[in-house]
Amino acid sequence: MKRNLLSIMDLGGEEIHSLLGRAMELKAMQKEGIGHHPLAGKTLGMIFEKSSTRTRVSFEVGAFQLGGNALFLSPRDTQIGRGEPIADTARVLSRYLDGIMIRTYSQKILEEFAEYATVPVINGLSDLLHPCQVLTDLLTVKEKFGNLENRKIAWIGDGNNMANSWINAARRIGFELVLACPKGHKPDEKILAMALKEDKANISVVEDPAEAATGSDVINTDVWTSMGQEDEYEERKKVFAAYQVNNELLSHASGNAIVLHCLPAHRDEEITHEVIEGPNSAIFDQAENRLHLQKAVMELLMKNKQEHGSY
Repeated sequence: MKRNLLSIMDLGGEEIHSLLGRAMELKAMQKEGIGHHPLAGKTLGMIFEKSSTRTRVSFEVGAFQLGGNALFLSPRDTQIGRGEPIADTARVLSRYLDGIMIRTYSQKILEEFAEYATVPVINGLSDLLHPCQVLTDLLTVKEKFGNLENRKIAWIGDGNNMANSWINAARRIGFELVLACPKGHKPDEKILAMALKEDKANISVVEDPAEAATGSDVINTDVWTSMGQEDEYEERKKVFAAYQVNNELLSHASGNAIVLHCLPAHRDEEITHEVIEGPNSAIFDQAENRLHLQKAVMELLMKNKQEHGSY
């Protein structure tokens, strides 16, 4: 039976730990020049409704490093852009491909595609969730600190798809998560409510960024204006002005805290140039880890059942 990765909630807690461990192994193998080709003869289709640098390059290079191939598909250049039904596209592409990654606006489109696809579907980003990025962030935290449990993670800024996926990660792993978001820009109410029902979840939402940052091991932020929100740019600059990640905010964190940003960053807007280039920044290690985390995801979902057991 095929599996999808549409949300971090598609993985169990132990499975997340296993996935992160495998990503670290794959990273070490790559550094040591050890070849590993479980996707030989396989092709990943990559559908991009939203533009991307890191998502496209990391999936494409990752598929190549695993011995497979990756195929870029733009709605502009396919029948998707001319209104072909999602279900038809999913069923046809499943006959050609061994896995499909989609970077899109609507989580509903992603879920409909996965319903009709007969090969694994990976969420490369939707307006609601960004699971591969947050799994990458967990990998970076584990690399820097050795563990995830008993860590305090601070999310500063917009309650967007990244914030929602951090909430799901906290549900699964059990670390402390404090999100500082302004009024009107909180995380998704349903996702937060589901998380707060669970005893394991140690999650709170505040408005004061210093409160979230105090004693934190990780300070994490994202742009104030995501793709598709460009007409809100000026208003958002005013609303989020107090949520900039700068040295003053960082001074509230623990001494060895790391700073994460999924990039692209608007320097001196949501995060200062000094913090990005400063000693606490793990941002470029984080960017590199997209490659290795997604290799672990593709290996998990696309490997041969005959060779590796059931999905």
